[in-house]
Amino acid sequence: MDADELRRRCAQETMKHIHNKDIIGLGAGRNIACLINHLSEEIRKGLMVSVVTPSLNTKELCLNKGIEVIETYVVDEIDIAFDGCGEVDQNFYASKSGGGIHTKEKLIAAMSREYILLIDEGKLSDSLSCKYPVSLEIIKDSLSYVTRCVEKVGGAPVVRKSSNKDGYTITDDGNYLIDVKFSEVPDWKSLNDYLNSINGVVGTSLFTKEITKLIVANEHGARVISRQ
Repeated sequence: MDADELRRRCAQETMKHIHNKDIIGLGAGRNIACLINHLSEEIRKGLMVSVVTPSLNTKELCLNKGIEVIETYVVDEIDIAFDGCGEVDQNFYASKSGGGIHTKEKLIAAMSREYILLIDEGKLSDSLSCKYPVSLEIIKDSLSYVTRCVEKVGGAPVVRKSSNKDGYTITDDGNYLIDVKFSEVPDWKSLNDYLNSINGVVGTSLFTKEITKLIVANEHGARVISRQ
């Protein structure tokens, strides 16, 4: 089925979970962009919501569509938040390495009463695979130390570089990103706990406790799966 149609079905189901005067957390990606289009249509009909987001692209798209965006630091609670991912499994473990904003996405998740991933059926697996690297946001001074620590558990780390500038990619908070490939992971939660315990690691791209629901689009429509 056409990917745009799957995104549309996902967005239509997602709108059922949004209520008037909600503060909504939004991540990044094409599913979120499609949701923003649907959200802007309902706002023109009178829906009142505000958005917080760690993504500059999402912020710009919301503002262009007439959706109010407020800074995260002025909010202490979010009604509901939506995001995408590379892969999520039946344990509600998710991998989100691409955008490099996972630390702030986890903050949004922690602040939210519900944190829901929007996906198509192809991103739902029985168990997370190793096809995506685990991204670590780290403070600069810890680079060599963190590299040694991840190599001890079988990781192959690569410091992320930018095609737009010479040198390493720098996050909004002035940190480095390391993308770590693993050939085999017997326990994703244990790995995530270990990586988070390394001094210098600000956050990982593995989400093992934050997700409350999945909205999954397929050829028959969209279904909601709740965490048990």
